[in-house]
Amino acid sequence: MKEDFYEILGISKNATDAEIKKAYRKKAIEYHPDKNPGDATAEEKFKKAAEAYEVLSDPDKKARYDQYGHQAFEGGGFGGGGGMNMDDIFSQFGDIFGGGGFGGFGGFGGGGRQRRAKGSNLRIRVKLTLEEIANGVDKKIKVKRKIQAPGTTYKTCGTCNGTGQVTRVTNTILGRMQTSSACSTCGGAGQTIDHRPSDADGQGLKVTEETVSISIPAGVEDGMQLKVSGKGNEAPGNGIAGDLLVAIEEQEHPELQREGNNLHYDLYISFSEAALGASREIDTVSGKVRIKIEEGVQSGKILRLRGKGIPSLNGYGKGDLLVHVNVWTPKTLNKEQREFFERMSKDDHFRPNPESGEKSFFEKVKDMFS
Repeated sequence: MKEDFYEILGISKNATDAEIKKAYRKKAIEYHPDKNPGDATAEEKFKKAAEAYEVLSDPDKKARYDQYGHQAFEGGGFGGGGGMNMDDIFSQFGDIFGGGGFGGFGGFGGGGRQRRAKGSNLRIRVKLTLEEIANGVDKKIKVKRKIQAPGTTYKTCGTCNGTGQVTRVTNTILGRMQTSSACSTCGGAGQTIDHRPSDADGQGLKVTEETVSISIPAGVEDGMQLKVSGKGNEAPGNGIAGDLLVAIEEQEHPELQREGNNLHYDLYISFSEAALGASREIDTVSGKVRIKIEEGVQSGKILRLRGKGIPSLNGYGKGDLLVHVNVWTPKTLNKEQREFFERMSKDDHFRPNPESGEKSFFEKVKDMFS
């Protein structure tokens, strides 16, 4: 079982953004690879702290984690940092150590760590039907992304000598102070272009179309974002590729309406079906099912089909399908029909009888969720 993110950083669930950042900085300094060379345990704790910070520092990810725990980020890469490597961490969170005497994110005692440039992220939207959301789906999406053009070569940056950083020493009233920043010549990559083909841009990159496979788990919601690591734009030199961010767009279903993990279906029946009972076939996200309507059913009756809704994203259970029965009133009647209903209007069987024990619509809804 994965460790709790709050416990990893040593904070409470009510911690503020500033407290989360402070706790992460403390853990990162304690377990930083430059401070613990060759210590695999320290490196693992360093990665766990970064993973926890990636989620808890983002309001949306934090809210999903608080509700679903680690399950919120499984089965498709939803925002969690489980696949982060050291390059990801230094690229993504390097600026948290800006200033001071640490030489940027990496350096302790002036040693320094080259920060590999990271390519920009790409964003696309994927439309999903309710059936695809209910069952999960694998999609193949064509994406235009920048890659290093074949034939491009790089050389060590002469300004920073390949470190990606330049160090400046200034004299202050407190003594000599050393600060480091990204090299302006190479942008922190530690390399500059030596040769590039004619179809490459100034960074040695070119645009190409690639088919990306995306596994979307069941239970996603409209507006959720899926991250496919390393499928964004590549970075020049020895940089690492950005990510592909996939926003989920839920398409409207012609028959079903979604409410959380539950689905709603409006079933219209005739007077005769309501009085005599009937058997009707209706749509669900897993195919058609046949339901039985008991004789004497009242308009507003709600039939619950358990487990016929949307699966929970955390993998525990499914919602229900709620069938709302509506008795359809005909707008026109022929002479024979009119005469029949005029006779029945005086019949006790056709008069509303609240004392029969039939509950109101609001009482039924209250009972369903009590």
